[in-house]
Amino acid sequence: MTTRRDFIASTALSAAAIALAPLSACSQESPSSAPTNKNAARPVETAFAGTLITRAIPASGERIPVIGMGTSGSFEVGTSAAERDPLREVLTRFIAAGATVIDTAPTYGTAEDVLGDLLAAAKSRGRVFMATKLSGVSGRGEGLAQFNDSLRRLQTDKVELLQVHNLRDTDTQLALARELKQQGKVKYVGLTHYQERAQAQLADDMRRLKPDFVQINYSPVSRGAERTIFPLAQDLGIAVMINRAFEDGRLFGQVRDIPVPGWAKDVGADSWAQLFLKFVVSQPAVTVVIPATSKPKNQTDNLKAGVGALLDEKQRAALIAALG
Repeated sequence: MTTRRDFIASTALSAAAIALAPLSACSQESPSSAPTNKNAARPVETAFAGTLITRAIPASGERIPVIGMGTSGSFEVGTSAAERDPLREVLTRFIAAGATVIDTAPTYGTAEDVLGDLLAAAKSRGRVFMATKLSGVSGRGEGLAQFNDSLRRLQTDKVELLQVHNLRDTDTQLALARELKQQGKVKYVGLTHYQERAQAQLADDMRRLKPDFVQINYSPVSRGAERTIFPLAQDLGIAVMINRAFEDGRLFGQVRDIPVPGWAKDVGADSWAQLFLKFVVSQPAVTVVIPATSKPKNQTDNLKAGVGALLDEKQRAALIAALG
């Protein structure tokens, strides 16, 4: 017997598949040819190949790869080999692909310690664009103490980007970040948030304080940044870092039983993760996106989104409709 819940779920999946279907004519393969259930054969993992797309940081012209990496949750582990070995491989694959931007924070549990240890062991600090934050502090003294502790935990004497996290004590902490920039301990300064409700305040602070970077959430289902943040960043010459591109994993739940559309191969994608990341990077205002993972296979998958073609307007619209 079909329940109302089953009917609603089936209808939602059908609507998503229909939304993606029109663009399948652009490919030799139809969406229905991909595996649709958990017992079907899964694609064999292939190594990363190619050169990552780069974007310029407006404040300097320095170019960075569009695929970076976050550490919230994923790097918050202990000291055992079982916990750290997968992360060691995640980092190895990341650096080998030519990716550089790694975002962390002193309030991400042990993330700074773990990242610092792994980079030191691999002797790879010089190949990384390190971004951390002034997080949850008030006053110059607290901010400076936290920053110095971050340098200790990360085992470095400077960071490429220091951000005021979640617009907390913004004026004081950004002034400190700029002071550290003058001292050569910080290369760029920025402001962050992770929720759309904060974007109006972020926009006001962008106009008033003109940071080098902003970090904000963006995905096919959270597109508020398109209205104000992206145009403003382009007008003011501010780099944009994107968090929560997968909606903390919820996007994968929405497409769990839907095959990757056939047109994905036209942009060199063979997974939903790659499509979601290519959606983000296809927005011209975006400088870098920072998906987090503790799984080497997922790291390779994420990196593949940074090569080849990006989504055009029709493909972007199809992805939005599929997830709406």
